[in-house]
Amino acid sequence: MTSKENVSMETITQPKITGYRQLNEAEAALMNEIKARGVELGELVNKLRTTAGLDQRWISIGSTDLQTGLMALVRGVAQPTTF
Repeated sequence: MTSKENVSMETITQPKITGYRQLNEAEAALMNEIKARGVELGELVNKLRTTAGLDQRWISIGSTDLQTGLMALVRGVAQPTTF
């Protein structure tokens, strides 16, 4: 194994944020995976926005719905206790 393959996620303790808890390593990895998928979807949306002839109204609706879905996934992992 190279040293790169042997690296684990860095564990940090964040200052207390009202309504949030400290994530464990597995939860942080899931959160990072969601965020990475968000970047991929954002790139796709940008590609669709610059493609002529597409219905941009629906592209915008899809973009908003994807953002909502990603946020719901993040909240599912983070499990905030506040509204």
